[in-house]
Amino acid sequence: MAQTVLVSGGAGYVGSHVCLRLAEAGFLPVVYDNLSNGHAAFVQWGPLEVGDIRDGARLDQVMAAHKPVAVLHFAASIEVGESVRHPGPFYENNVAGAISLIEAARRAGIEAFVFSSTCATYGDPVKVPMDETHPQAPLNPYGRSKLMVEQILADLSRYNGFRSTALRYFNAAGADPEGRIGERHHPETHAIPLAILAAMDPERSFKIFGTDYPTPDGTAVRDYIHVLDLADAHVLALKRLLAGGESDVFNLGTGTGTSVKQLLEAIRWASGSNFDPETAPRREGDAPMLVADNAKARAELGWTPQYDLRAIVKSAWDWHQAEQSRAGA
Repeated sequence: MAQTVLVSGGAGYVGSHVCLRLAEAGFLPVVYDNLSNGHAAFVQWGPLEVGDIRDGARLDQVMAAHKPVAVLHFAASIEVGESVRHPGPFYENNVAGAISLIEAARRAGIEAFVFSSTCATYGDPVKVPMDETHPQAPLNPYGRSKLMVEQILADLSRYNGFRSTALRYFNAAGADPEGRIGERHHPETHAIPLAILAAMDPERSFKIFGTDYPTPDGTAVRDYIHVLDLADAHVLALKRLLAGGESDVFNLGTGTGTSVKQLLEAIRWASGSNFDPETAPRREGDAPMLVADNAKARAELGWTPQYDLRAIVKSAWDWHQAEQSRAGA
């Protein structure tokens, strides 16, 4: 029989793609989600249990019913601006919620925990590309909330033998090429969907924040990683823990930087639209360049990203076109 894993936030963007890959790898993903940001329609590869990660009694009930061998944790607030405006609720969800889930896993005797973390724990880059030893000095409550959970997991590993893996994403992007699931955020804040929406609708605009960065074309550089490449890494990290692997952290990025102008060229290629962006001043807290050193994940997880920028953008374009068709149906 397939091993069952509990996937908190599995109805969301990254979590649902991980469920797809888990099912393909022979696992049964049980999604635990309060559906505040997730979508029940994205739960296609296992059962959905509706609940909040801060509800310990509900977690105990679900753990007892499904007997998962591991937990993969995605349920979190992710909007950086919201974390600055309302830090308290952000910490309540991201930190208190994570503690609640971790303790429920420990009560159930689970010793394999994969945590969805972020390169935002690093803050301003001291060196590029950034490896896992890069100093961690987050610039906002979102990044700090993820770092706090990493530190909690490190303490639980050191003092209680609770084994975990933290995966620090760079810029998740793209969608399932078969169109079953994709990126659906309300409101949308990510660069690729915003640019695609501008390419689709002349009434919309896309802003380039900062054209005077110390980068080759003056615009900020980011490392875009396909969401299914992220999902593959989660499956590998899970298998490593189940095989007795020790706690660790890994960067997940392609190792290739893409400027905003390069990104827009890729979207023009995918869409056939020659939309013109607006320019605006830099945003506070935006680093000039964030690029992953992914050598550790390649060497120790056996992970290799499969999707290049054009494939990422094409899958995202196809998904958003289908979304627009569904909305107009």
